Amino acid sequence: MLKHLKITNVGPASTMELEFGKRMNLLTGDNGLGKSFLLDIVWWALTRKWPAEVNPKLTAGKKALPAKPGDATINFSFTDKNKRESYESKYLLKEQAWTGHSGRPSNPGLVLYAMADGSFAVWDPARNYWRTHNGVDVQNRRPAYVFSPNEVWDGLPGPEGTWLCNGLIRDWAGWQKENGQAFKHLTDVLNILSPSSKEKLVPGELTRISLDDVRDIPTIRMPYKQDVPVLHASSGMRRIIALAYFLVWAWDEHQKASKQLQEPNTNQVVFLIDEIESHLHPSWQLSIVPALLSVMNKLADKTDVQLLTTTHSPLIMASVEPCFDREKDAWFDLDFMKNKVVLTNREFEKHGDAATWLISEAFDLKSGRSIEYENLVAQASTLLETDKPDTKQIKKMNDKLIAALGPKDDFLFSWRYVCKQKGWLK
Repeated sequence: MLKHLKITNVGPASTMELEFGKRMNLLTGDNGLGKSFLLDIVWWALTRKWPAEVNPKLTAGKKALPAKPGDATINFSFTDKNKRESYESKYLLKEQAWTGHSGRPSNPGLVLYAMADGSFAVWDPARNYWRTHNGVDVQNRRPAYVFSPNEVWDGLPGPEGTWLCNGLIRDWAGWQKENGQAFKHLTDVLNILSPSSKEKLVPGELTRISLDDVRDIPTIRMPYKQDVPVLHASSGMRRIIALAYFLVWAWDEHQKASKQLQEPNTNQVVFLIDEIESHLHPSWQLSIVPALLSVMNKLADKTDVQLLTTTHSPLIMASVEPCFDREKDAWFDLDFMKNKVVLTNREFEKHGDAATWLISEAFDLKSGRSIEYENLVAQASTLLETDKPDTKQIKKMNDKLIAALGPKDDFLFSWRYVCKQKGWLK
């Protein structure tokens, strides 16, 4: 599992340093401060390849570069079976590359990366490795499996007409026809990732969607009892469907490869997921993190799972309150302060609901109101501080607040109480 990461002169901050929790790690912060970038760095630290280096079709996951002239370093450590491995990598300008130890990465575990645009990447210790000959790396296996969004669904091609992965459409259809262990796992994972007992993701009957497309297309049985082709499902459903397939495919292939090599399955999985709430309805956001932890434990019940996720959602933060454990979880927050990007390992405090999380250090908003309504509240607050306000102004502001704010709004309640106490309103 990843233990520590420190980057210097790389990315938006001069230095960033993280001590990871061994189970769940949450990363918050405004757009453009480096959340996705940090996940790319973590992927590289564990696999020694940038996602776009393996698959140039990706628009994200590019190689990190020094931010300014001078030395740039990436320091990281992770547990290698029973010991801790530590590395320092420097960027070499002439080689335009980061230094690294020769041979395969020491990381013994499976590394999964779900990117915000629908791309996926897998590094499998049983399938992605290379050997060293006379001190030179000799690649004899693929360095990783990296899928563009289309390749997740349609398959990842290999050399000379081969397929490295059949893709969601063909694999799902094949698994369903076989009705074996892979399809059972997929059905179980879809069930766990469903937002509620009333909205279960259940595979329907295979179908065809075109005379010119001879593939059997999987379907999802909707709550209204209609089977909808997965290609026609909503963006949120496709996100969950792709996640479910990705997890099942990666673990299934790892088991098969380990068996061929006559080696035990890995006992570690690191799962990186960018913008975990992407496309998801609020009800799904409230269940996705606990569900993913449950899924990984179900697929690999004797395997330690470490989750690293970025989020912009107060619902995500509220959803993890019941399961957050300070002994094995961590929350990191990126802020822009005094013209600098600052990363803070924050103490996780329960706020009770999403609205309160909005005004926490995670999101730094004044309230959950619109900007226009928040400006109105500010004007009303200023009026309350006036010694002898014009009663016409008070009445006019009161009418505006009633028209703008909901009857349960805390400020509206306080406003009317103060005004009545001071005799400004009847």
